[in-house]
Amino acid sequence: MRYLISGGGTGGHIFPAVSIANALRELDPEADILFVGALGRMEMERVPQAGYKIIGLPVRGFNRAQPWKNISVLFDLLRSMRMAKRIIKNFRPDVGVGVGGYASGAAMKVAARMGVPILLQEQNGFAGVTNKLLKDDAKVICVAYEGMERFFPKEKIILTGNPVRQNLLSGERLKVNGEKNLLIIGGSLGARTINESIAAGVDKLAKAHIRVVWQTGKAYYDKYKHLANKWLEVHEFLSDMQDRYATADLVISRAGASSISELCLLGKPAILVPSPNVAEDHQTHNALALVNKDAAVLVRDKDAADQLVDTALELIKDNKRLKALHTNILTLAQPDSARRIAQEVIKLAKK
Repeated sequence: MRYLISGGGTGGHIFPAVSIANALRELDPEADILFVGALGRMEMERVPQAGYKIIGLPVRGFNRAQPWKNISVLFDLLRSMRMAKRIIKNFRPDVGVGVGGYASGAAMKVAARMGVPILLQEQNGFAGVTNKLLKDDAKVICVAYEGMERFFPKEKIILTGNPVRQNLLSGERLKVNGEKNLLIIGGSLGARTINESIAAGVDKLAKAHIRVVWQTGKAYYDKYKHLANKWLEVHEFLSDMQDRYATADLVISRAGASSISELCLLGKPAILVPSPNVAEDHQTHNALALVNKDAAVLVRDKDAADQLVDTALELIKDNKRLKALHTNILTLAQPDSARRIAQEVIKLAKK
């Protein structure tokens, strides 16, 4: 079988795509898998690192602020669709898998026109533009949240959850200095508001005698590394996330789809601070899907400077509340998501 996988632009799209490819290879060891991405975007580096071939298209996003600049964007889109047609004609995929992002829109639209069955994977609680545009072309749409019939035809939806890093389940609790452990993560690049809020509350955190592990992200590490102390570890990046998660009693995080899926699978009580700088505010929708089931606590980005540290200190000392959050978030976990999505892909191929 030949599988064409397309999407990217951010880790939130790339990681699920690679996880699905890995699951396809496990279920179908003879699988021929080809990725299609956008030139100059993260997937052009990350996908080959994962061991897969990728072809880049010159597709770009539309400039909503300066519409007159979109003439060249349209030319690149048309060129990308012509390239996608050649790729599909040469590769002859049995199934196309779209995970969102610029390249996914061009590649999956062309594939559908050429008679290739399409499966979409939507990571967020508020559907992305690309997947909404492709909904009529898709045979199956795998989602991570309930209520997605607001965006997609109900008969096409399968609730599978988002693929997560499977090694996260193998973590061991570390010995820490302090009764409780607070883990702060903001993504590989970091989260400005979370970092500024934690920096402003360093003295409060130290007085509470809890162990704090703070991943600042690459863009902020040099600015905040001097704040490390007896109770506070400051890291640019955490390579042992499985152990850090296992040790944490409470996690502060952005509300990206992959992060939320990991928190659900591990049953971690969490304070979510959705990024306001994402398309259609989808991180807030992701967070509210948990908050409305009493499975997480929400602190809005605009309120973080005043509320985040105080909320964390109050919550981490409340064992009853931590237990309730743990119990409720576990019920939202979708284990083996990548394998379940891969099974649906193979079903389409066999049809």
